[in-house]
Amino acid sequence: MKIISAEFMTSVGQISQLPKDGLPEIAFAGRSNVGKSSLLNTLFNRKKMAKVSSTPGKTRTLNFYRINDKIYFVDLPGYGYAKVSKSLHAEWKLLVEKYLTVSTRLKGVVVLTDMRHPLTALDVELLEWLNYGSIPFLVVGTKSDKLSGNKLAVRMKDDLATLKSFGTDKMIPFSIVNGRGKTELLKELDLILAK
Repeated sequence: MKIISAEFMTSVGQISQLPKDGLPEIAFAGRSNVGKSSLLNTLFNRKKMAKVSSTPGKTRTLNFYRINDKIYFVDLPGYGYAKVSKSLHAEWKLLVEKYLTVSTRLKGVVVLTDMRHPLTALDVELLEWLNYGSIPFLVVGTKSDKLSGNKLAVRMKDDLATLKSFGTDKMIPFSIVNGRGKTELLKELDLILAK
């Protein structure tokens, strides 16, 4: 995939507001502060299209970006340790689960994890949920530049051992600093769309 154009289209806070133009969708999910917005901006070749914040939990809606006038990338609210009320977390979770369940145009989910740490219980919970719902997913480990070659290899080995239980042996280490994984991720997105 080569991204020629990318534009923010809409923020969705209710399922009834989902775009109705029939374009295929790829969602991006991950815990708060994993670097979702930074990764999206790297793919877009734009610095500030997806809002980057030092405050976890800034994304509170489903944010739709139209790519090449052919598909949507959907930025989902982050899960995890954002300092928000339990009721707001419950609203986000319900919104995301409804979207993942009802969207007939969803082709797959890119699950972002932080390469500096083992997969969290929340990461595994999301993977279990996607696996149970037969929703295709691809795991991308952000911030891979923070690890030395040996530490990165160990983290990959450990995470892949966990991912095998979900039927995948694929994980892409990614870095917005040195561009690692960008080309590979774009190729994988093409494969997701082709299914």
